Amino acid sequence: MKPVFALLTVVAAACLTAGIPTPADSWKLVWADEFNTPGKPDPANWSFEKGFVRNEEHQWYQPDNAWCENGHLIIEARREQKPNPNYEAGSTNWKTNRQNITYTASSLHTRGLHTWKYGRFEMRGKIDVRPGMWPAFWTLGIKGEWPSNGEIDIMEYYRNMLLANVAWATGTRYKANWNSTKTPLSDFPVNWADKFHVWRMDWDEKEIKLFVDDRLLLTSDSQKTVNPDGTHPFDQPHYILLNLAIGGQNGGDPSGTQFPGRFEVDYVRVYQKQ
Repeated sequence: MKPVFALLTVVAAACLTAGIPTPADSWKLVWADEFNTPGKPDPANWSFEKGFVRNEEHQWYQPDNAWCENGHLIIEARREQKPNPNYEAGSTNWKTNRQNITYTASSLHTRGLHTWKYGRFEMRGKIDVRPGMWPAFWTLGIKGEWPSNGEIDIMEYYRNMLLANVAWATGTRYKANWNSTKTPLSDFPVNWADKFHVWRMDWDEKEIKLFVDDRLLLTSDSQKTVNPDGTHPFDQPHYILLNLAIGGQNGGDPSGTQFPGRFEVDYVRVYQKQ
């Protein structure tokens, strides 16, 4: 246990130095990235998805579109033309039948580096809400294929809607059950998206609660989100993802949007009960 206690001591000391507030006495900061070191995101915390990944989205994910500056993580969406290295003439697969890459962005995750079971997860960020933009701060379980591993969308935005979602398996492979809320952007003050906001998840063995700026968006009963095989996708460690997608099945049409677009993240923090 010595290495664990040593790590927590270092984290606690760093938090005091950085002036990071603890939400309450019952919560203890166990991990954080403040993005204070300019340059590439810390490889001890983040890995990258690469290529065309999901949802028939327009963007090609690459590490070049993410960096840290002025204490923020910048995830940039670009319109740029380059050949698809995986192109196959005559292919019916959306990942390989595109001859060219027309948009690029980045998707970062903590898979294989950091995972947590239960806790308070926070992200302070500013999102781009123009047509075609699809930013997200979310988690996936470490065991099982999607959606039986469980998905929690702490922040997801597209088509003038701010979403909070929880997903788990149905009896059909790759088809999810969704507990979801969609809040129109019009519910928030004018120019709301021009400012930074705090998205939060409070997750324990009983329920998942998702917030923005302390406004409760979704409550999900973890005892009812059970896969058909009886497994509980929200009773296992999850890892964090931060990404900016473009277009695809949900993201809307980016053709009239001026690029680049940005998803800016001030910090990501994970607390757990003492």
